[in-house]
Amino acid sequence: MAVKGNGTEVVIDGKVIKLSGYESEEYLHKVASYINGKINEYNRMESFKRQPSDMQSILLQLNIADDYFKTKAQLDELTAELEAKDTEMYDLKHELIAAQIKLENKEKQIRNYQKESGKK
Repeated sequence: MAVKGNGTEVVIDGKVIKLSGYESEEYLHKVASYINGKINEYNRMESFKRQPSDMQSILLQLNIADDYFKTKAQLDELTAELEAKDTEMYDLKHELIAAQIKLENKEKQIRNYQKESGKK
């Protein structure tokens, strides 16, 4: 974990804000850029611009929370798929090992039968 630094200044909705934390300066700028993108997206809608500023803030927060929960659900789904594929691959590896052991035993039996039939 990085050491909490002095922070960095970012511009959000035309206002300079000083942020500090454990994340990198680049990450903090990326977050600010995301928020600015959402603000710009909504500011292009006339119905949004007619709302009082507190309602605009709530709508932006709801939209960002919606993005978060949809992304988290997608991540959870992909994680579950990955775990299922890992389990399937593990099972297939064990089936392969069991088949190889069976094959080696059959080859050994064949060699033994060949030796026995050669002695007779």
